[in-house]
Amino acid sequence: MRNVLFVISGPSGVGKGTLVKLLLAEDPALALSVSCTTRAPREGEQDGREYFFLSRDTFLNRIREGDFLEYDEHFGNYYGTPKSFVLRQLKEKSVILEIDVIGALKAREIMAKEGVPVVLIMIVPPDLETLRQRLGGRGTEENAELKNRLERVEYELSKQNCYDYVVVNDDLQTTERRLAEIIRKEKEAAYDQ
Repeated sequence: MRNVLFVISGPSGVGKGTLVKLLLAEDPALALSVSCTTRAPREGEQDGREYFFLSRDTFLNRIREGDFLEYDEHFGNYYGTPKSFVLRQLKEKSVILEIDVIGALKAREIMAKEGVPVVLIMIVPPDLETLRQRLGGRGTEENAELKNRLERVEYELSKQNCYDYVVVNDDLQTTERRLAEIIRKEKEAAYDQ
């Protein structure tokens, strides 16, 4: 049986993290990819659970070695998806990777060369006002950061046509069932190949 890499993207505040947690809790045949970062661990975070915490030199060496499906630098720290880790996970289970649009397209390109079936799923809000309310209601962003996130939404939503599926998150349980059905269908299709 061939396992599948499911890449889930969507604007900040659309509910990706919550949906991924629900999917993982329901399907023991799914694993979550863990990213690498050069930032220091926050209180309660464990290496290999939230992130693989790497030194800057180690991260840069792994870039040179081609061991990232995608990577980026934010606020002086690097973040990236380790290709070797994802490939190891795929030997046992299908994998969910939650990353942004640019990373998703790059991951699909690289994994296709490895012969791995990749399914891109974009989660979108029912409308922009709902997304604004969700982001504002979280209370985790300053006004400038909130404005930046909302400006990025337009770019992310413009890439919907690059995705295999676009799923509107207007009701959490309905959306989770739809995602579970997509995953089931795509696993079956990969099995038949």
